[in-house]
Amino acid sequence: MSKREEHPFGPLYDKSSRILILGSFPSVKSREESFFYGHPQNRFWKVLKAVTGYPGELETIEDKKEMLKKHHIALWDTIASCDIEGSSDSSIRNVVANDLSEILKAGEIRAVFCNGNTSFRLYEKYCEQSTGIPAKILPSTSPANASWSLEKLVDKWNAELSPYI
Repeated sequence: MSKREEHPFGPLYDKSSRILILGSFPSVKSREESFFYGHPQNRFWKVLKAVTGYPGELETIEDKKEMLKKHHIALWDTIASCDIEGSSDSSIRNVVANDLSEILKAGEIRAVFCNGNTSFRLYEKYCEQSTGIPAKILPSTSPANASWSLEKLVDKWNAELSPYI
């Protein structure tokens, strides 16, 4: 059964942000933790650590924030609220998109990347016209995207992000 959910936490960015990575909507685990990519099987943090060459640990939310800031990466989601069943992107309905203007005004965003098909589709539908920035799609780091190994994800994400990091 789907349930109306509001995004429970804000974007992560600062004036030095050059890359904006957008997910779709936080998983149940991320909503519980009030931070991005909280499910232990999601490979987002492993991929970014490998792509950036970050030498530190990513044990805490503060560690993750530090890595993102050091590499000028802003993080947010395309959806502000929606009807969703658990963490299933395929169940998302009645979308209200996030307003990305605050991030774009504050930082020096040079590229927008979407973590997966749902984020990309929703960005194109609800956000691209107002931002004027076409997004690039990246393969999802979700454990549901089993056809992409960690190694393949790192290679693809690295090829796309490295010019901006």
